[in-house]
Amino acid sequence: MTASTPVTVAAHAPREVDRALFTYLDDATGERVDLTAHQLGEWAARSAGLLRDGCRLAAGDRVAVLLPPHWRTAAVLLGAWSLGLAVSFRPRATAGLAVLEPGGDMPYDAVFVTPERLDDWLEDVPDGTHRYLVGTKPGPLAGVPVGWLDWSTEVLRHGDAVPHYTAIRSSDAATPDGTTYGEWGGLAREMAQMWDLRAGDRLLVDAAEHEQPLKWLLAPLSVGASVVVCANLDRSTLDTRIAAEQVTRVL
Repeated sequence: MTASTPVTVAAHAPREVDRALFTYLDDATGERVDLTAHQLGEWAARSAGLLRDGCRLAAGDRVAVLLPPHWRTAAVLLGAWSLGLAVSFRPRATAGLAVLEPGGDMPYDAVFVTPERLDDWLEDVPDGTHRYLVGTKPGPLAGVPVGWLDWSTEVLRHGDAVPHYTAIRSSDAATPDGTTYGEWGGLAREMAQMWDLRAGDRLLVDAAEHEQPLKWLLAPLSVGASVVVCANLDRSTLDTRIAAEQVTRVL
């Protein structure tokens, strides 16, 4: 990931402004969210505003994200990376990549977690200064615990205008373990090349099998491909889904 990639890719590419860059589907509920590049950029900008203005975070601060593949997760990650923050996450399947798990004794500056994973998160990592629950279903959350805030409510307090970007050097840390932004970018491009992903491709990702953001977010965006993330994927309808979504690659 180069310095210009996190939000600028989402905000300005591809040129087909009416085409969905990111599609989220849930076969269990029938939910569907289509976001163009500009719309994803707006949500990323709101997330960046929440982190920058709401949490007063700046480049190098630590953010922990324990969220599944989802359009809201994409917004949180792209917003954090656009500010040069060091982001930790814990994918279940790493496919041979280094496991980038939160850890250490210092509290995080901000924590993002789904309500379903809250108990597991609190068992494994230190506290966070700012703590947000991110629901994976439409609408605000009910019964938010004391000490936590609902991301879907708080993020709307911030504007969707794409901000001036933080100057991020390739040597800056993208994760608290020291992995740099340049290394992330190299991994994303190598992965896209391995899958023969190219600009204009449409990648279908099984959310249950691939939680690593390099796979479902950075690799396709790095080459200008679009993404279809499917939760609770019904594989009996996979061929129909591929045709309907004009999918060119399946992960």
